[in-house]
Amino acid sequence: MGRAPRSGWREPRSRGRSADARGGTTPGGALTRAQVLERYHDGPQTGVFTDGSCSGNPGPGGWGTVHVRGGEILAERHGADPSTTNNRMEFTALIEGLLLLDPDEPADIYTDSRLIVDTVTKWAAGWERRGWRRKDGPVKNLELVQRAYRLAKEHPHVRIQWIRAHNGSLWNEYADALATVYLRDEA
Repeated sequence: MGRAPRSGWREPRSRGRSADARGGTTPGGALTRAQVLERYHDGPQTGVFTDGSCSGNPGPGGWGTVHVRGGEILAERHGADPSTTNNRMEFTALIEGLLLLDPDEPADIYTDSRLIVDTVTKWAAGWERRGWRRKDGPVKNLELVQRAYRLAKEHPHVRIQWIRAHNGSLWNEYADALATVYLRDEA
């Protein structure tokens, strides 16, 4: 079983480090939140956007989630874990995104991980019926899968959807910037 990720609640803010003189990115190739807000404008403008990252797999990783309505940030969270996997961070981001919402609140949650979408919306129900076992063995990251699935069921008006990664969608890129804060000295 992996470590519980360190969690941080962050109120929305617009400041951040800007690109260097060449217009480059920060360590690890990830953009800061401020750079994302300057560069991107496309994609859905309402919803919860989640992302996870890992430097090495396993290795240090981070997760981020942002709740947006009409292009305005309502809330954002991010955290890190010194020894994790990308999938653990993706699940953690989804869980934190679900926790941003009231149980009866209708919303779309966007993740760029098809594995996360398929796990929660297609496969988990069958695994639960089989005592949390896959046909060919144990469910990886079981505690996170169970928590994400339970929260998804507790939020019946939420749709969990896939969005293409690094395709210029503002809030997906922003979630990526939150998930990679651990790579920078940005709070």
